[in-house]
Amino acid sequence: MRRKVFQLLVDNTSGVLSRISGLFSRRGYNIESITAGVTADPRFTRITIVTSGDDEILDQIEKQVEKLVDVRDIKELEPDNSVYRELALIKVRTNNEQRQGVIAVADIFRAKIIDVASDSLIVELTGNQAKIDAFINLLDGYEILELARTGIAGLGRGTENVTYL
Repeated sequence: MRRKVFQLLVDNTSGVLSRISGLFSRRGYNIESITAGVTADPRFTRITIVTSGDDEILDQIEKQVEKLVDVRDIKELEPDNSVYRELALIKVRTNNEQRQGVIAVADIFRAKIIDVASDSLIVELTGNQAKIDAFINLLDGYEILELARTGIAGLGRGTENVTYL
């Protein structure tokens, strides 16, 4: 099983995300993460999908998605030629003695403490998936109350793969 990151440029219309996820569902393909947001041109939305399968399945996914009416462009974001980022918000239970330990780990990872309560902290961390996974693993001795991850957003490096519509 291989993992691929696809970047789609689609029309910014209602239901487009539902049609794309529906295609995956109907065909039995798995979506590991999906992110979507409007581009600099409000007519279009950029969607990043992380999926996995063997080479045949991944090629089939790309061909099927490309056929959808709303899809203007699809490309694979290869790890060596792309930048991936993910955002995580992590609420950790802390008391007065534990608080400094969590803050110290957050500082090492260049994370931000965005909320402090008497019994918890919320940490904001941005980076690649490995960085976020490593941070979460270091919180092993603490109780994670809530965790929200955005999934990967990515862009290809340089200007040669920019799609102009």
